Amino acid sequence: MPAYKDKERNHWFCQFSYEDWRGEKQRMKKRGFKTKKEALAWEAEFKTKANGSMDMTLENFVEVYFQDKASDLKARSIENKQYMIEAHVLPYFGDKPMNSITPSDLIQWQNQIKAKGFSPTYLRMIQNQITALFTHASTIYNLSNNPCKKVKKMGKSDADKLDFWTEAEYEQFISVVERDSYYYVMFEILFWTGCREGELLALTKRDVDFRENRLNIDKTYYRSEGQDVITTPKTEQSVRVIEIPEFLTKEIKEYVDRMYGLTNDDRMFPVGAEALQHAMKRYAERSGVKRIRIHDLRHSHVAYLINQGVEPLLIKERLGHKDIKITLNTYGHLYPSRQREIARMLERNKGGRDER
Repeated sequence: MPAYKDKERNHWFCQFSYEDWRGEKQRMKKRGFKTKKEALAWEAEFKTKANGSMDMTLENFVEVYFQDKASDLKARSIENKQYMIEAHVLPYFGDKPMNSITPSDLIQWQNQIKAKGFSPTYLRMIQNQITALFTHASTIYNLSNNPCKKVKKMGKSDADKLDFWTEAEYEQFISVVERDSYYYVMFEILFWTGCREGELLALTKRDVDFRENRLNIDKTYYRSEGQDVITTPKTEQSVRVIEIPEFLTKEIKEYVDRMYGLTNDDRMFPVGAEALQHAMKRYAERSGVKRIRIHDLRHSHVAYLINQGVEPLLIKERLGHKDIKITLNTYGHLYPSRQREIARMLERNKGGRDER
């Protein structure tokens, strides 16, 4: 495994053949190393990653993982996953070889993460990152022992309690919002459609069918490194058409008519998530209702629908959930128990047989 010195440029370089994880022969050349030792270390690390050896450290495997997933994950998902891995996984396991991490190591790691006081749902999100890494290592790179399979996941996928406003609380809140402000229309859309914050912020005038009272959801908005980003929604199921009440269509129409120069493809609401969150906090304090998050308006919409007797499958389609299980796991506890109704039905049926 030689390295070479470029006397003209006064630096070291390495060039070598290697076998990638598919078993195919490749060539590599890398310049710019200050010392021979640096060049040789880089070559060794590169070969380890290239052939998918599970002797590589978890930190190096994270690079491989995101390279493999680049076409599957959206930019925002990659940002979020990278943040959690860098903050909560690499400090503990970054320098450990993948094939040396044991179930016992994971349990000790979980205990340290739990001690930080994160919510159950955030603990599960952190857990999901390391689980995804080892699942990929096992499935694609033949890691023989996946320690995650032997350890109970920490946290919970769903919160024990959902925060939401009842219709009365929402009406109390919206009553203090100036009707001619864009915040009024934004909160109205969030509460009466259940769309996600990013979906709201990506809406254009073209997305509103004023004749048929429909809202087209086919994109989402977020800020990344100071730049506005518009991309496709969270999942394929998130692309949907939401039927909206006539009063909401009218409110949106009155708003866009006041927005002089707004084209069909301009974002209707020229604000970001942070400004919307601050506005919600301000109006909540002014109205005297309890504080909830922007995302909790989505929960509030569902709670309202459940109270009106809407079936879970219709709610799933309206929210753009990928699977009915997500809807039931998140909101199933809000449905009133029908056990007493079933018991009465059985009693009626039995009574009819006795009479015979």
